[in-house]
Order: sequence, then structure tokens, then C-alpha cells
Amino acid sequence: MYFSRPRQVCLSLVNWETSAGLILMKKDYENAIKYYSEALELNPSNAIYYSNRSLAYLRTECYGYALADATKALEVDKNYIKGYYRRATSNMALGKFKAALKDYETVVRVRPNDKDARMKYQECNKIVKQKAFERAIASDETKKSVVDSLDIENMTIEDDYTGPKLEDGKVTLKFMKEMMDWFKDQKKLHRKCAYQILVQVKDVLSKLPSLVEITLKETEKITICGDTHGQYYDLLNIFKLNGLPSDTNPYLFNGDFVDRGSFSVEVILTLFGFKLLYPNNFHLLRGNHETDNMNQMYGFEGEVKAKYTAQMFQLFSEVFQWLPLAQCINNKVLVMHGGLFSEDGVTLEDLRKIDRNRQPPDSGPMCDLLWSDPQPQNGRSISKRGVSCQFGPDVTERFLEQNKLDFIVRSHEVKAEGYEVTHSGKCITVFSAPNYCDQMGNKGAYIHLRGSDLKPEFHQFTAVPHPNVKPMAYANTLMQLGMM
Repeated sequence: MYFSRPRQVCLSLVNWETSAGLILMKKDYENAIKYYSEALELNPSNAIYYSNRSLAYLRTECYGYALADATKALEVDKNYIKGYYRRATSNMALGKFKAALKDYETVVRVRPNDKDARMKYQECNKIVKQKAFERAIASDETKKSVVDSLDIENMTIEDDYTGPKLEDGKVTLKFMKEMMDWFKDQKKLHRKCAYQILVQVKDVLSKLPSLVEITLKETEKITICGDTHGQYYDLLNIFKLNGLPSDTNPYLFNGDFVDRGSFSVEVILTLFGFKLLYPNNFHLLRGNHETDNMNQMYGFEGEVKAKYTAQMFQLFSEVFQWLPLAQCINNKVLVMHGGLFSEDGVTLEDLRKIDRNRQPPDSGPMCDLLWSDPQPQNGRSISKRGVSCQFGPDVTERFLEQNKLDFIVRSHEVKAEGYEVTHSGKCITVFSAPNYCDQMGNKGAYIHLRGSDLKPEFHQFTAVPHPNVKPMAYANTLMQLGMM
């Protein structure tokens, strides 16, 4: 049967809308984005399509794109209330709380009986007021470390506590094995031991440069792991497959140890413990989730407060600020969590000079190291995340040539196979949280680099069972995204 062009377009849109809606309901967000993008090519003035694609971008953590789509939906129809809701959620994910509050106010005004919207408005309003209070009392000159207010020596370990204890105040291999088994049984380390680890690791990390530089001998290798995101039982599986850390089995964990997964406390205390045990052969770099805004939204702050105290979270925050930002191996391989820079000309010397003991700025090299992503096309573009940039193979090539490097290793992105090689082999992504958030179905991976040739060897693994505690169990209620 022959249809006129308008009717053909109409039928195509119906088919696309139906397919996209079903795919969205099945949580196949990548394909939902594809279908809504095709529908928008046929009808670029449909606010619903922009709003639904915004939701799919939110679910895949492309918060910059989600924000742009929500804004576009409101440009098409300023009365489309879901557009305000989506834009508020996007801004919350980006830590832009004042902008989010304004949109939540609009939703509540139009829908005063919407309990979910009112709850999110109240929570966002509370955060805005809290941030204002923190700014009002903040003073770099007078701010004291949590360490100054602790009296760890006189903390009492109760008689009925049968768990692991530091030996004469020091981490030992025996302690680490006992602690990992203790955590595996979902038991809590005594707060005195946790504080001892945090105070000691802060001292160790604060003495490191922002760019750590190591040399592997020809016979040596190092294992590089990507994001672990609170997936403690998968971390144990890495050690089972690849061996426990030691002076002869060094590791580098490339940031995003916490948030989302609901065993972040167990992951980070284990990693910090190994840092104390093998300070020269167990390396940790900061990720974008080792920051206050991310921890407040994605679960780590809530988890620490639930398992310990708000004071302990503040100490974690202090420790995170001392995590190095990048690591150079044999003067040839640069490792960082996010990626390369918004501008050309950045050198390794520039990285050495970064004053990292702070929350990351909204732009500049420190921000880029934590947030940027590679892209297939040359040049740079606006970040899908709404922070930093995306960089192409030409950017990678120029940076490597200027700094006499061979390739970079970064993490920061879920990959179906656990790793991805792009930019003609010069940009490698590794991600070590399999079946991320219990729903992505991805493999995890880690990399071996040997001093003899620095040729990356990829090792994949799948998720292992874990106790029935859902991801994001401790996340801010604002991040429990509804389908509104």
C-alpha cells in the first residue's frame, strides 16, 4: 500500500515511539537513546522525546547530555513539567543544587500533591542550606583536621568485639587477611581500627607527589585495576584470580573505589590497609568519586554515617584529598582516572605542580584528570557528563608526543568487555566493576604491564555473588530516579 510522505513519517514516528518506550521500560538505555535520536530526526519538536532521551542519558550517567535534552524539551514546550523534573535531576547529579532547586520549585508549584516531587524539593532545599552554612563557617586559616579532635589511644575496644585488631597499632598481613574475611561475613571493623587506618594512610598519602613516578625492572610487572565502586566481593575475586598484593605483586587501583556499590567502606578500608602494608608497591589514584559532592549523592557519605559516624566521613574526605592524581610508569605510560586536557600544552611538570589537597575545581588540569573522556573523532567536544571535555585521537597524539610517552591508561567508563583500546592503541580504558550496579552485565578487567616491554595484557572476569544488599542502598534519595 502506498502512503504519502506525511503519513509515512507519522507511521515511522509511531513505530519509533513504541519501540523506544518498550526499550526504555526494559532498561536497555543505550538502544533507547538510539531510537529516540532517530525519532527526533523525524520530529525535532517533540518535548516528550527529548525528555525520555534525557532519562536514558541519566541512567547511563551522561549527565551533560541529559541536562541538554531536558533544557531542549522546555524550549519546545515550557509547560512540559517532566522537563523541569529531568533538568532538576540532571543538575543534582552534577552537584548544581541551586539550579536543581529552582526546577523542583516549579514542579511542586504545578503539582502540589506530588509526594515524590515534594520530597525531592525538600531534600534539595536542605542541601542548598547546608552548603550555604558550610561556606559561611569555612575558613582555610582556622579549619582544623578531624585528626586533631581524635583521641584514638583512649578509644576502648569492647570485650565482646572478636574481630581483627591492628598489631601494636600497625597493619600486618595477618590483620589484612582477618579483616577481609571479617568483611566478607558482613561484619564491621571496630571504629578504633578504622580510625587508626585512616590517620596513618593520610600521613602516607600526604607525603606523595601529585604525579607518582615509578620504574619497573625488566622482570617486574604491575596490575592496573579500574573502578571498583564499592563492589567488595568482586574486589576479593580480583585478589583470588591475580594474587594478594605484595612487594612482588604490585597493584595500581585507578580511582572510584567508592559510591554506588553498598560495600564501599569495606573496599576502601581494604585498599587503604594494603597501602599501609606495601606503601611502595600498592598504589592508589584519585577518581571523580573521591570527592564530597559525589559522595553526598551516590552513597559513600550515607554508608559511612550508617556504619560509623559523620566525623569519620569527614576524615575520609580529608584523606581523599591527598590521593595522587596520576602515575607515570617507566617514563612511558601515564595513568589517570579520567583523561586528557581541555587545552593543549599540558606537561608532566604541570601535573607535578598541582596542589591537589582540595575539592576539585570545575575546570583545569585537575578537573580533567578526574573527569574527561576520549572520543573517536578528532578535536575536543563538550562532555557528555557536563564536566570537563571529550578528547580525540589527535589530542592524545599531541600530548604523548610532547611528553615523550607511549600511551595512557584511564578508567571512568563502563565497558562491556571490561576494557577498551582506542586512539590507535594509545588510549586504554580499564573498568573493574563487573555487572556494574547489578544491572549492566559488563565484564570486569585488569591489566598487566611488564617492565620488559610495557605491552598491556588484558585479563577479564565476571561478577561473583554478593549478599542481598542493593547498589545505591545508602545514596541520597534524590538519586533514586523515578520514571516521572
